[in-house]
Amino acid sequence: MRHFKARVAAKLGFVTAEMVFRLLVAPWPGKVVVDHVILGMPVVEGAPGFPAYFAPFVMFLAGKGPLEIMAWILVLGVFMVTVFGFTTNRGTARSASGMPTGASAASSGGATVLLQQGHGTLAQGHDTATRTENEANRGSGLMGGILGLLDFRVHLRLTQSLNHLLRTKLAGRIKRLPMTTLDDQRIGDSVYRVLYDTTSVSLVLYEVGLEFYSHALGITISAMMMYTYFGDAPEVILLAALSLPIMLVFVVPFARMARRRSQASRASGAATTANIEEGMSNVLAVQSLGGNEREGERFRKASEESFRRFRIESLLRLTYQQFGSLAFLLGQVLFFVVIAGRVIDGTFTAGDYFVLNYYFFVLSATFAGAGFIYPVLQNNIAGLRRVFFLMDLPSEKTSEGVDVPRIRRGVEMRNVGLTYPDGRRALRGINLDARLGEIVALVGPTGAGKTSLAYLVPAFVQPTEGTVTIDGVDLKDVSVDSLRDQVSYVFQETQLFSDSILENIRYGNLDATEAQVERAARVAGAHEFIAALPDGYRTNLGTVTSKLSVGQKQRIAIARGLLRDARILILDEPTSALDPETEAYLACALHEATKDRLVIIIAHRLSTIANADRIYFLEDGQIREQGTHEELMAVPDGRYRRYAALQAGAG
Repeated sequence: MRHFKARVAAKLGFVTAEMVFRLLVAPWPGKVVVDHVILGMPVVEGAPGFPAYFAPFVMFLAGKGPLEIMAWILVLGVFMVTVFGFTTNRGTARSASGMPTGASAASSGGATVLLQQGHGTLAQGHDTATRTENEANRGSGLMGGILGLLDFRVHLRLTQSLNHLLRTKLAGRIKRLPMTTLDDQRIGDSVYRVLYDTTSVSLVLYEVGLEFYSHALGITISAMMMYTYFGDAPEVILLAALSLPIMLVFVVPFARMARRRSQASRASGAATTANIEEGMSNVLAVQSLGGNEREGERFRKASEESFRRFRIESLLRLTYQQFGSLAFLLGQVLFFVVIAGRVIDGTFTAGDYFVLNYYFFVLSATFAGAGFIYPVLQNNIAGLRRVFFLMDLPSEKTSEGVDVPRIRRGVEMRNVGLTYPDGRRALRGINLDARLGEIVALVGPTGAGKTSLAYLVPAFVQPTEGTVTIDGVDLKDVSVDSLRDQVSYVFQETQLFSDSILENIRYGNLDATEAQVERAARVAGAHEFIAALPDGYRTNLGTVTSKLSVGQKQRIAIARGLLRDARILILDEPTSALDPETEAYLACALHEATKDRLVIIIAHRLSTIANADRIYFLEDGQIREQGTHEELMAVPDGRYRRYAALQAGAG
C-alpha cells in the first residue's frame, strides 16, 4: 500500500465522506416522513429528537402541509442522489465476503433512503481463474452520483495498479531464478501464479485495509448516534455488538477449511493451465504420434478436476455464508421484539423506530461483516501463499558483488565440481584454461557434462567445488549482471521472439545499426535466406517462424550472438542443423570472430571444431583429454580418436 499512498488516502477519504453522510444524514428524512407526514405530528420548536445539525432543516418545514414537506424532502433526495447516489431503491451491494454491507443491511431492515453502491465487473465463469481475473480489474465504490464516479475511478486504478505491481514483481523474480530452479518449475503453473494468484492481494487490501477502516468508522458513528439519541435503549447497542461474537462462532470453524479448499482449487487450476501449455508446446509430437485424442482426454480430466474443486470451495463458502446469515437474522428478530415494545409503551415514536432500525442494521451488519473478514482472508491468503512461495525462492544475486571490468585474459577453472540440487553429479575435477583470441571446443558423448561446464562461465550455475575465475576474479564474488554483459550464449534450442528478424538479431545489442545486423547475419550465413523473404529483415517471426527451417532459425540465433558486443561467445551445438557447406562457412567465420573474443563451442560434430585452438574431451563429467585435433588424433587408443573413428563410421 505504501507505493500508492495518494490513491489509498483518496479512497479512505471517499469512504469517510460516504460513511459520515450516510450515517449522520440519511436516516433522518425518514423520521420526518413518518412522524410529520404520515402521522401528522406537528414540528415542535427546537426539533427535539433530531440532531442539532439537522434541526434547522426540520424547523424550516414547521407550519408546512404534508405535500409541501414531501416536496422539500424530494429536493433533499435529489441532492443526495446527485452528489452521493442515495436512492429509494433497495440496496444490492455486498461485501467481498458475500455478507450484506451496512447499506444493504439497512435496506433489508426496511430503510427507504440508503446508499446504492457502484460496481464494475467483467463476465466470469465458475472457476478460480476467471473470478480472480475479475478481481484484478474490479472497481467499486461505496457511493453513486458524482462522488461515486470519482470513488469508482480511484478504486479501479488502485486495484489495477496494485495487481500490476505484484504481477510485475513476480514475473521479474521468476526470470531471476537460477536455471536449476526454473527447470523444476512448470511454465503453466508459473503463468497461473502471475496472472491469477496475484489478484488475491486486491481482496486482502480491501478486507484488511479499506473494509476494516469502513467497519471501524461505521461502528463508531452508529454507536455514538444510538447512544446520543436513543440512550433509553442501550440494549439495542448490545444486541448489535453481539452480532460479532455470534458470527465468529458460526464462521471461524470454516476458516481453515476455506484456506485448504482455495489452495486445492488454485493448484488444480494451475495444473489445467500447465496441461494446455504443454500440449501446445508439443503439438507437433502430439499430431505426429496420433496423440490428439489422448491429449484431449488428459485436458478434459484436468479441466473437470479444476471445476470439481472449485465447486467444493463454493459449497464451503455458501455454507458458512448461510450460517452467518442465520446468525444475522437471529439478531434482527431480537431487535424487533425489544424495540416494538418500546414503541408501544411510548418511549419512542414510529419515526424513532425507523431511525433506530436503520442504525441497528448498519451496526449489526458491520459487526457481522467484521466476523466474515477472517475466513475471507484465509481464502485469499491461499493465493498469496502461492505467490510468495516463488517470491521467497533464492534468486540470482544479479547486482551484488564487484563489477567485472572488460575481460582481457580469459577463463580459468581449478578443481571444479558440480552437483545439481537433485543430487545428480555433473562435473568433477575440472581444470580448464580458455584465453581471448582462442576457439575452445568441448567435445564428448551425450551426458558427459559439456553444457554444465559451459553454464559455469556466465554463472547460470555455481560450482559446488573449486573455483571459476575470469581475469583472476572468482565468479562467486562478481555481479552477475556485469558478467553476463560480456558473455553471449547461443543455446542449442533456438530461442526466438515474436518480433521482426531485425529486432531478434539485435535483441542483445539494441544500439546496433542495420548495417551491423546485416554483417552479423552474413557471418552466420543467414543473409541470403533473410533477403529472399518478402519483407527481408522486417519479416515478423510471429507469423513466419513455422515456415523457417531449424537451420535457418539456428543461423538467426548465431547472428544475434555474434552481434552482441561480448568478450566471450558460447555456442551450444551451433551447426547441428546446418548443411556441410554452411557449416564450413561458419567455422571459417568464427576464426574472424576470435580476434577480440573467446569462443567456446560445444559440439558433437567434429568437423565443426577441427580447427579449434584447444579441444577438451569430456566423459562422465571429467576432462579425459585435451589438445588440438591433430594432437588428440595422434594419441594411440585415445578416447578422442576412438570417438572420431566412431563418428566417421570406422567401427
